[in-house]
Amino acid sequence: MSGYERAAGFAPVFDERSELLILGSFPSVLSRRVDFYYGNPQNRFWGMLCGFFGESIPPDTAGKRAFLQRRRIALWDIVTECDVVGSADASIRGECIADLPALFGACPLRAVFCNGSKSYALTVKHFPQYTDMVRLLPSTSPANPRYRKETWEAALADVFPRR
Repeated sequence: MSGYERAAGFAPVFDERSELLILGSFPSVLSRRVDFYYGNPQNRFWGMLCGFFGESIPPDTAGKRAFLQRRRIALWDIVTECDVVGSADASIRGECIADLPALFGACPLRAVFCNGSKSYALTVKHFPQYTDMVRLLPSTSPANPRYRKETWEAALADVFPRR
């Protein structure tokens, strides 16, 4: 297993009011180092999401958790543990899959946004019962040249219409 390490992801962030689940693939090396989702400052996730709601990016994990709960957004990764090389989704193997039915039982989720194709592929493979609710969105990773903020904003507006 040259270059591979066994790594664990994070617990989901949600509460009993969460309506949208944003589902990544697996935390990057930088995210694992800071022990929270989208920890690479070059990742577009927090800027895009906070910007949609007209808010500044919270400076710390507690602030990001509070933002997500205030906005009724759950956050998790489809892979909770795996063998991985660095941050490469393509290298993921031996994965443990998130218990999405448990999360669906804990809050009134109306939609699932997959942050990238790996998340989407694993979600529809393991949970075909949720396919109608699952939407593939372009990865916010700095490595994705096809990212479009407008695509994310349109999807978010479908769930959270601006008043």
